Amino acid sequence: MESPPRTTLGGCTLSRSSSLSPSSSEVERESAGSSGGDPVVSLQEWQAWGTASPVPAMVAEIVEDMKSLERDIDAQMSFGGLGGKLQGDFKVYEDKKHRAKYQALGDSEQKLQFFSARQIACRLLGSRDYLCQKCWLPLEDCMCSKLMPCSLWHGIRFWLYMHPKDFLRQNNTGKLLWQVFGVHAAALCLYGIPEHEQIMWKAFKLAGKDKVWCLYPNKNAPTKSVHDTFSQDSSPGLECKLNMTNGDNTLHFVLLDGTWNNSAAMFRRLKDRANEIWGEDLRCISLATGASAMHKLRPQPSWDRTCTAAAAVGLLSELQLLPELSSFGFDKQAEAVEDALVVLLDALTARRLRMGRSISRRERHKSDIC
Repeated sequence: MESPPRTTLGGCTLSRSSSLSPSSSEVERESAGSSGGDPVVSLQEWQAWGTASPVPAMVAEIVEDMKSLERDIDAQMSFGGLGGKLQGDFKVYEDKKHRAKYQALGDSEQKLQFFSARQIACRLLGSRDYLCQKCWLPLEDCMCSKLMPCSLWHGIRFWLYMHPKDFLRQNNTGKLLWQVFGVHAAALCLYGIPEHEQIMWKAFKLAGKDKVWCLYPNKNAPTKSVHDTFSQDSSPGLECKLNMTNGDNTLHFVLLDGTWNNSAAMFRRLKDRANEIWGEDLRCISLATGASAMHKLRPQPSWDRTCTAAAAVGLLSELQLLPELSSFGFDKQAEAVEDALVVLLDALTARRLRMGRSISRRERHKSDIC
């Protein structure tokens, strides 16, 4: 993550895969959080980043451990360099400590939870007083005033199942859904964070397996198109169900928000949990959508794959094409997300140009391999 030289409550720790990595001229930022104040992440701060959940216990514990280590070794946390990762003497001590704790954990589930919590804790510490908590862009590039909120149809709820390495990533598009629709209509669920996953699965169990879908091309199981899944012939009474306000009739859609490699592991976790609860795989929907505008700044493995927000646009647009659902305003809701994508693209492009960086995918690829 990029920023001018500065000292704040934290720096930045976005993953190496971020397309907004700092240049060699950008120096580290240091944490001054040990000088006073409550070191634990407050509920207000946590929820300001885009969630309605309580503060995850392990995230708060790791933040406290890192602050304690900072005091014990008398070395400030600093974040910088390519990928905005921990640097300096603190990194050496913290790396040894967290590796030892990780190796001592008893099973793969505990290790996953620790990995996820540590990634998120570092991002929280590294982003204080640097990123806008709503749009996840540097404060000087905040785009919030340009976004227009919109109400999502009450019969639908999105779940952004996000990998920790995408949390607080500047060019992440999943964040746009709760910025446009609100945190209750588009809920954030962080992969490997038990409090988040419990909230999501509680909602799924209440709704029932027939009202939960994952927007993911599952190659190991048959997928259905939006038309085949929700047309009047295959789902009689759908319009009536969507018009009911009872929460039990809400249709839940899971959007995997991470790299394609990480998404495979995330989908396996969803699949295993669905089999544990219902004895069958999570149902999948395939979309006809193609490349999104974000291809201009953020490469995808292929042009037939798209970003998270564009997948939501595709779903809403295809639902609008169903005659029995055409009165629910899905076209306007899809347009609101498309407009938000344009705002994000413009903000990221302006930042690149201002910092003297290429916005061409080809030129950036050349620089990556040089």
